[in-house]
Parts: sequence; structure tokens; C-alpha cells
Amino acid sequence: MSLKLGVPSKGRLMEKTFDWFGARGVGLKRTGSDREYAGAVDGVDGVELVLLSAGEIPRELAAGHIHLGVTGMDLIQEKLVQWDQKVEPLAELGFGHADLILAVPNCWVDVNTLDDLDAAAAAFREVHGFRMRIATKYHRLVRQYLHHAGVADYQLVDSQGATEGTIKNLTSEAVADITSSGETLRANHLKILEEEPVLRSQATLFRSRVAKPEGADRVALDALRDKLSV
Repeated sequence: MSLKLGVPSKGRLMEKTFDWFGARGVGLKRTGSDREYAGAVDGVDGVELVLLSAGEIPRELAAGHIHLGVTGMDLIQEKLVQWDQKVEPLAELGFGHADLILAVPNCWVDVNTLDDLDAAAAAFREVHGFRMRIATKYHRLVRQYLHHAGVADYQLVDSQGATEGTIKNLTSEAVADITSSGETLRANHLKILEEEPVLRSQATLFRSRVAKPEGADRVALDALRDKLSV
């Protein structure tokens, strides 16, 4: 057995994660070809690197298949019911910042707040005979957010990619999506509601509350946390 650390398997998130650990004396690296999801850990004994997609890491933490994992807070809270009972955040890593926001067309000049959206949704249903559609892949988070705000006359439609384009394609009237700069939204003639975002997210190191390291794994976990100061 060994202590399993799950990190994103490719792209900027992987590189930034490797940099963050490396700056604290723990070397992470891929081994083999780009198509092989294998890796190695230097600087701490008894730790195995597991390369996964950022979206898989919440599930693997909650199942206890990995002891530690790096992923976004947005994915943890969206994918895990009662997430705080299954994982513990150990450290925010200072990159991968993104806000989960609600956006509507620029031409909706009277819609700038959640109260405005609620009124617009009621009017939309009266005119069109069906609920205003909000395209998103973050169903749990958006539903909770709108429920707390008292917005009722809407339906969520699933969008797993190019969410900003769903309005132009006439498959939604509004969107809820992750954004870091807002440039894609502006390019699609959308504006963010003048409210606190649904969630502020960044890459975070999480510990599984389900996986129970014992013996050598416990020693490895303590040594790694000591090295990372988490």
C-alpha cells in the first residue's frame, strides 16, 4: 500500500500543481509517454502520484480511493452531496481562480440583479408558456443559489461545453458558468448579474475523510503534510 495523491492529469492545472508542490520540496513528475497517466513523487517516501481529470478527483476522494487530491472547490461542491463530511480542504493553492456566475444577454437592460431576474422569469413564462431556461453544468450549486434568492420560474438545461453559445443557439435564455476573466461572456454579448457569484473557486488540496491511512500510510501522510505545512 502507499499514500495516494491525485492531481490533474494535464494542462495548466497539472503544471501549476507540480510547481506548487515543487516549491515546497516535493517533486511531482509524469513518467512514460503523454498517453500514460503515470507519475512519480520525490522528496517524501511512500507517496504514489495518481493522475486523473480534475472532474474525477472529487469522486475518488469521496470513495476513499485516494487520500489526497487537488481540484477546484466548484467541482467538490457540485459533485459531492454534503461534501464537507467526505473531504477536508487543507490548502488553497493560489491558482485556478474562477467564479461561478449568472449571466444574461446585454440587451436585457432591466435585468441586473437576482430580483430583476426573478421578475423577468415570471414575465417570460407568462409570455412564452414555459420556464426561462438557464444553461449550466453546475445544477446543484445553481439550484441552491437561486432557491436562497427566491427565484422560482426557471428550468436548468444541461450544458457540458460552450455554455456561452447556448443563448445564441436558442437553447437557453441565461447561463450559469465558471469564468476567470469574463472575456468569453463579453464576446458573446452577455453580462454578469451585479451580485455575489454563486461560488468563488480555486485549486485546493483536499484530504479524504473516507480513506483512513494506517501504519506506513499514516507516516507518509504526516511527513507530506509537514513538508507542505498544511
